[in-house]
Amino acid sequence: MIIEHAETDEQIAATFDVMVQLRSHLLRTDYVGLVRSLMETDRYRLAALLDGGKVRAVAGYRFMDMLYCGRLLYLDDFVTDARVRSRGYGASLLDWLKEEGRTQGCSELQLISRVVREQAHRFYFREGFGIECFHFRTKI
Repeated sequence: MIIEHAETDEQIAATFDVMVQLRSHLLRTDYVGLVRSLMETDRYRLAALLDGGKVRAVAGYRFMDMLYCGRLLYLDDFVTDARVRSRGYGASLLDWLKEEGRTQGCSELQLISRVVREQAHRFYFREGFGIECFHFRTKI
């Protein structure tokens, strides 16, 4: 099992089949260009956990500085391939992300998870996350 940054077009494209399980609106034909754009404009990073050469889990994240908490690692996208869940891939990738945050001087790792994702919430609670606030949004 290895975790690597997906930086080449081929590495990014290899994450699509797992990422689309979380972000079902994504199109394969647009995916690499969209990720590249986020990398250039928003400092988005993409990490992939591979086992046996196959992508098993994916994380899209960025580093942010906030007045209320200082530097943090914000986890935009986090998904384990549904066919291999509960095998430790998600926990391994999350541990890697926490270490990545520590090395970048982060005090926190944060994410937003839709209220309907109950299975994901159980995982996050097991991994030491807590609910601290409501996240409000509106269409504009």
